Amino acid sequence: MDQQMFCFQCEQTAGGTGCSRAGVCGKKADTAELQDQLTGALIGLARATEGNENRITAETDKLVIEGLFTCITNVNFNNETLNQLLDRVNAEKQRLVPDCSSCGSSCGRTNDYDMKELWDADEDIRSLKSLILFGIRGMAAYAYHAAVLGYTDETVNRFFYKALFAVGAKDWSMDELLPIVLEVGEVNYKCMELLDKANTSTYGNPSPVSVPLTIEKGPFIVVSGHDLYDLKQILEQTEGKGINVYTHGEMLPAHGYPELKKYAHLKGNFGTAWQNQQKEFENIPGPVVFTTNCLMPPRPSYQDRVFTTEVVSYPELVHIGEDKDFSAVIEKALELGGYTEDEKLTGINGGSSVMTGFAHGTVLGVADQVIEAVKKGEISHFFLVGGCDGAKPGRYYYTELVKQAPADSVILTLACGKYRFNDLDLGTVAGLPRIMDMGQCNDAYSAVQVAVALAQAFECDVNELPLSIILSWYEQKAVCVLLTLLHLGIKNIKLGPSLPAFVSPNVLQVLADTFGLAPISTPEADLAEALA
Repeated sequence: MDQQMFCFQCEQTAGGTGCSRAGVCGKKADTAELQDQLTGALIGLARATEGNENRITAETDKLVIEGLFTCITNVNFNNETLNQLLDRVNAEKQRLVPDCSSCGSSCGRTNDYDMKELWDADEDIRSLKSLILFGIRGMAAYAYHAAVLGYTDETVNRFFYKALFAVGAKDWSMDELLPIVLEVGEVNYKCMELLDKANTSTYGNPSPVSVPLTIEKGPFIVVSGHDLYDLKQILEQTEGKGINVYTHGEMLPAHGYPELKKYAHLKGNFGTAWQNQQKEFENIPGPVVFTTNCLMPPRPSYQDRVFTTEVVSYPELVHIGEDKDFSAVIEKALELGGYTEDEKLTGINGGSSVMTGFAHGTVLGVADQVIEAVKKGEISHFFLVGGCDGAKPGRYYYTELVKQAPADSVILTLACGKYRFNDLDLGTVAGLPRIMDMGQCNDAYSAVQVAVALAQAFECDVNELPLSIILSWYEQKAVCVLLTLLHLGIKNIKLGPSLPAFVSPNVLQVLADTFGLAPISTPEADLAEALA
């Protein structure tokens, strides 16, 4: 086969084995090659820090985090910006080890890594190194968002170098790599805690709110992605200009934060999950701003109204720089004018509104009510159903699972996987909403805090709770969240709609034997097993 690239980091990878000619995401082979070069250069940079730890600066850390984040699925499709980032990484390595490039007898210790060595490696070694690499790419996104708000952690930052070094290490065995895989989960837990602190300290503790899906007539801007800071800048710059602002995808939980929902022109949520954007944005009479990943190649009918910020980049799209001047977006919103009358959108199941804002502060605030309801038998079971959404067939499993869950059960959810069911009206149980949206994918931290609190209240292990975790995955942030759950010793997680192509049979067997990790089957069978 004419293999022009290799990439198998996302759930929709071609044939369930790997994209070899072009990415299913829309990434071209030459772009994939540049991202491999960038990753190899980051490994070279990590090697150069060994023995030079005192020369690592905040700029070095930022560069590593930005480089890893850039390689996440659906972030960067732009060869020009990738080359610029590659030059910056090479310059930073030259600063750390200035004599290496001119050395006549290279020791090889600071060389860039050739990613073909990883893709051609023994499948079990490749599998473990891929779990490390894809996990730290996801974690880098969380670290990036925290850093934007001024929050960093030395332990988190230093681990990126350790993990990159492990990916490029030669002759390491499964016994040496597996502990680092779980360490990704351990450090990511600290990273999610850091981001939770950054968000809540900056924007307040989220509280429950009903978010309409109707788009009001008049000019508007749609903000997608995960970066709350960009949304805040847009809200400030549009205030008093007669422009409404709507969230999209993973930005939906922003409505729960007091410092964001105080803006009266933050009106509601546009559309559903990321994979529907090409259909939902068709001829949209307003601009869309992508603050992080989940960008798909825009169609000609709306390409002129798509803007990017931060590490997101796509050829010929207008990029908002570090000055955060959204004037071009505002001008486009006023030019397009919006809908001439209210546009009544619906969720995937026909609902006209969704709820969000059930972060750990809110749920633990009613912990006594929850615990009492469990003791009285009013709540029989908790299901954590969350993760990434995607276009691959089989994801209606999650809709059916939630629909068929017992009427006395509670559905905790987070990330964009919730769009499969978050517009369902499932009513209440014990005075509590049956569906509780805990936030973005990084807000898995909230779910863990709730689970730990319940276990302490009932004086039992988390795995003894009436709690079932059923995850959907698409990209690398889901990988680091899963590794965090495994690090915490949480067992019997169900994962779907398919298992990662980068997990080899032997590695999967280790995860199954150690943690009970298993693929989803059918809603009926998995519910029966959970409730047995």
